[in-house]
Amino acid sequence: MKTASFSELEFFVLLTRLGSLSAAARALDITPPAASMRLAAMEKRMGVRLLNRSTRKISLTSEGELYLQHASRLLADLREMDEIVSAGRQAPRGLLRVNAPLGFGRTVIAPLVSTFAARFPEVEVQLEVTDRPIDLIDAGFDLAIRFGELPDNRINARRIMSNRRFMCASPAYLEKHGAPTTLNDLANHRCIVHRQNDDAYGVWRFLLDGRTEIVKVHGALSSNDGDIVLGWALDGQGIVIRSEWDLAKYLESGRLRRVLPDFALPSADLYVYYPSKQNLPARGRAFINFLVEQLASGR
Repeated sequence: MKTASFSELEFFVLLTRLGSLSAAARALDITPPAASMRLAAMEKRMGVRLLNRSTRKISLTSEGELYLQHASRLLADLREMDEIVSAGRQAPRGLLRVNAPLGFGRTVIAPLVSTFAARFPEVEVQLEVTDRPIDLIDAGFDLAIRFGELPDNRINARRIMSNRRFMCASPAYLEKHGAPTTLNDLANHRCIVHRQNDDAYGVWRFLLDGRTEIVKVHGALSSNDGDIVLGWALDGQGIVIRSEWDLAKYLESGRLRRVLPDFALPSADLYVYYPSKQNLPARGRAFINFLVEQLASGR
């Protein structure tokens, strides 16, 4: 049996998207009878009916649903192949809209964007930093940089680097109040709370033998800004949870010490999110690869 051509795949996907033979005919600049004959020829070649059609609308048969599924995937793969091959000989260009967390975006991503712009001068980067996660698709961004996994199956993600989370306090605080030895001891300590998004206030989650242990903590200080709560911890105001990325230099210098190091916290790995792997432009691929190069290497 003769195999489907690229034009047949495109025709069928367009037809199902527009919902009628007449609309597909207008989009292809052919007559409605010609579109109908084209569909009939496809069905005759395969020996199955792909669409149920009336004078007003069309609907997919079970065979048509299967054909559409595979046709869409094949077309996406072919477009991705073309883009990958052409990207090797064409410099990335055009507009790239990137969203990043407020503090990390300002201190880390912004300088990296400057370096990226020097390497790829034909890419125009719009960097927007926000204190809350955005809907990547609805807001029209090409990429979003976030710590931790987002519960959205409409988008794709690539992990840029691992990033553990620790409990820490300053030596001055621990000398004055003592160090907790169990999770229950946290109830008697001043804990600095980072208020993030819609997370329950003052609820800390720990991973113990494959299960989650929840501890309710209390403290006099809280903020929605990570740099602020870190500063309070350095001032000796209490125990804080921050990521390895933020704490590394303070742990190394001794300005902060880990608390209850045997109790693991959910990680805050750095991810870059994008709506569609198949439709990601060359400039987006270049930027993601650049982030991996710069951040995963520990620079």
